[in-house]
Amino acid sequence: MEPGAEGTTTIDPRLAARAERRDLLTLGIEEEYLLVDATEPRGVETVEAVIEQVSEELRASVQHEYLRSQIEVASPPQLELVGLYEAMTTLRTGLADAAERAGSRLVAAGCGPAAGPNTRLVDKPRYHRMRERFGDLSPGQGLCGTHVHVSIPDDETGVRILNHLRPWLPVLQAATANSPLFGGRDTGYASWRSMMWERWPTVGPTPYLQSYDHYLTLISDLEASGAMLDEGMLYWYARLSANYPTVEIRMGDVTPTLDDAMLLAALARGLVATLLAEVRDGAEAPDVPHPLLMAAHWRAAKDGLEGLGLDMASREPRPAWRLLRQLVDYVRPELERHGDGQLVTVLTDRLRSRGTGAARQRALLAKGVPVAGVVDWLARTTRGETERDENLS
Repeated sequence: MEPGAEGTTTIDPRLAARAERRDLLTLGIEEEYLLVDATEPRGVETVEAVIEQVSEELRASVQHEYLRSQIEVASPPQLELVGLYEAMTTLRTGLADAAERAGSRLVAAGCGPAAGPNTRLVDKPRYHRMRERFGDLSPGQGLCGTHVHVSIPDDETGVRILNHLRPWLPVLQAATANSPLFGGRDTGYASWRSMMWERWPTVGPTPYLQSYDHYLTLISDLEASGAMLDEGMLYWYARLSANYPTVEIRMGDVTPTLDDAMLLAALARGLVATLLAEVRDGAEAPDVPHPLLMAAHWRAAKDGLEGLGLDMASREPRPAWRLLRQLVDYVRPELERHGDGQLVTVLTDRLRSRGTGAARQRALLAKGVPVAGVVDWLARTTRGETERDENLS
């Protein structure tokens, strides 16, 4: 959902109590998708018709996004990764069915791969105010990402976790790269969405924060500057959620498969849990220079996992896959404690063998598949038809 547009939501008390008894963190996912024509690869403005076709049991988890050729789902908070996988399978399949009944297709891609006219805004006052103030910063059919929510004990602790997260997020960004094509051509970037998204004034790495009061002061100052309408437009790559008692990690493209999305969710929770322990032990976060973080995120957008990443400790380029392996090793104890260790091993190996969404799209192009065929593949993959993800139970 568009952050800040809805009221505050809390985690179910029974789930929160179960997580507290076991000293575990809950997690949830929001995914944004494109809506494309039933036979052509161009985006279509069918979001209202699709929502009308969504079943009643799923309706509460489906939201509008910024453009009429986009739609979003938000999973219920979960404690087990298997539960999250099952919830997202139901949402993806149900929404893909609704899109087909409305004469379109659901596509999990970071931006519109095929050429086509820009699509219009969803008719909401807030979106119109955004367009009036910021102009046309989202051309094409829309920009689609994945947001992972991980529970935190309180806002002050959450701010300290945000500081510790900063050096790790470029690695997760590289792992989700899924937008090499835009307007019918290869952009030369694994995540072109990242480059277009950065044009908004509040998009970028989270700054080093002194306290929760400092966090609130920055929000107030940014609103006063005109750079954002409200807290919902705080588009840092990690932030405190405006709607949930969570840290929200939000720099990644939407991924073509749920395997990739579940790997991101598990690593995000493992990372937050690892950093929470460090915060409780009084460890100080490294104050990584902002320009270096910008360089690392640019490198992640350019290469994905198939090229180089920036090692934030040595400040030298390293193979991105090596950096991902280092992250998995770093959070392994918390992955095991949350019951995700074996699954992460399987999903990491699967991502290594298949490649990121960007790599897989380019592999199709290299075989002579046209852009329209890549969009066909994305639509089938979004609903799990091309490679049925193995049951995670």
